[in-house]
Amino acid sequence: MKGKKHYQEKLFTNFQLSDRVPAENIYRKLKETLDLQFLYAATAKYYGKDGQKSIDPIVFFKLLLVGYLENQPSDRRIVNMASMRLDILYFIGYDIDEELPWHSTLSRTRQLYDEDVFNQLFKKVLKQCIDKKMLTGKRQAVDSVYVKANAAMDSVKDILDDALVFTCQLKEDDPKDANDQPIPDVPSDAKPQKRSNANRTSTTDPDSRMSVKPGKITRLNYLGQLSVDTSSYIITSIGAYHADKKDCQCLDPVLEQIDNNLKEHGLAVEEIIADTNYSSSTVLESLISRGITGYIPNTGTYKPEREGFVYDEENDLYRCKQGKTLTFTGYRKRHGTSKIYSSKCSDCKICPDRAICVGKSRAKVITNTLCKPLFDEMYQRVNSDYGKQMMIIRKSTVEPVIGNLIEYLGMRKVNTIGIKLANKCLLMAGIAYNLKKLIKYGRKRLQNSIISLLERFILSDYYLST
Repeated sequence: MKGKKHYQEKLFTNFQLSDRVPAENIYRKLKETLDLQFLYAATAKYYGKDGQKSIDPIVFFKLLLVGYLENQPSDRRIVNMASMRLDILYFIGYDIDEELPWHSTLSRTRQLYDEDVFNQLFKKVLKQCIDKKMLTGKRQAVDSVYVKANAAMDSVKDILDDALVFTCQLKEDDPKDANDQPIPDVPSDAKPQKRSNANRTSTTDPDSRMSVKPGKITRLNYLGQLSVDTSSYIITSIGAYHADKKDCQCLDPVLEQIDNNLKEHGLAVEEIIADTNYSSSTVLESLISRGITGYIPNTGTYKPEREGFVYDEENDLYRCKQGKTLTFTGYRKRHGTSKIYSSKCSDCKICPDRAICVGKSRAKVITNTLCKPLFDEMYQRVNSDYGKQMMIIRKSTVEPVIGNLIEYLGMRKVNTIGIKLANKCLLMAGIAYNLKKLIKYGRKRLQNSIISLLERFILSDYYLST
């Protein structure tokens, strides 16, 4: 007989959220794994003793985590989604008939707490990963990614626009300035300034910067920098920087952050892997001072050898194919200090290779940075068999992690204004990623143990049979 369901709401019902959330649900596992009681002490200084009660700090951070785990970092969507999901209500400790906090409460609380509170939570989750022996910390892969700012290109204006408007107003009121001199008009055929971060800024988010990837359009971005432990794919540091900074300018603060996150657990970084954007003399010197071995391909301007010239280390000079010498003539300070080697004009004047070697110049000049021995050492290290393996490891660790954060953990765009809030957003994305790795670790470890036992059984059976 055909069935037909009739629905009528009950006046009273016996219902428990814990009975409805499956054992394998991610939020049930997080509730059992994540201990956030330390947040009460960490956030106590932000509240007084009188007035209305605020949102529970634990509930606040759990709701933020939900947003990144569900790839919906919008505060409004987080609250709407939580109101319809039994597992999320169970995770944050709310019953089905309890009113959830307003979405604006999340925004205000995010601004209230300092970055230090978010860093404490990141370190807390990282400590749980370390306690489970998930990472050694010895080798870190570093990379960067542009994260879209919460501002449109239409908000970008020339820094001098306001000054020009004010000048026009002065001209309308008084055509002469204080010295009775006419205020000059701007030529109609004047060329516009080249658009750059030096002369333009966003009125919506002044901390954002214009940046562009090859083949993409210019956007207002932040620069996300993160390091990943190559043995476990765990994020050991993550943060937001201005998008007009070079990667090589950010590596030293990243190394400092990694050190702060790992040293209290007795872990130390021994090797760093990064791409060529991180190559600079400052970076190489910093790695040496920290006792870290780097695997960073040199920039395109580096040349291991000067074609047609041989360096005489004993006399500190170069010799060309014609036997003429290029002697050391001094130093030049441009993008770091460099040594200059020059030939004599008389030698180049009668040289048969002058057109190819010197061109329109009067003499041949070779410029070497003072850190060339460091670049030479890095070149040999990266091009060794072990170094080539390190480059493969970098691509297979940090790049997939970045892709995961952007596609599935809400790091494609920040919904906040300012670099401090952007840094908090990136930290939360990193925390969400590490938590997913943490709760899956036990199951993978069991699977690996079973596979290992099966392999041993098969091998032992094979040897007995033979």
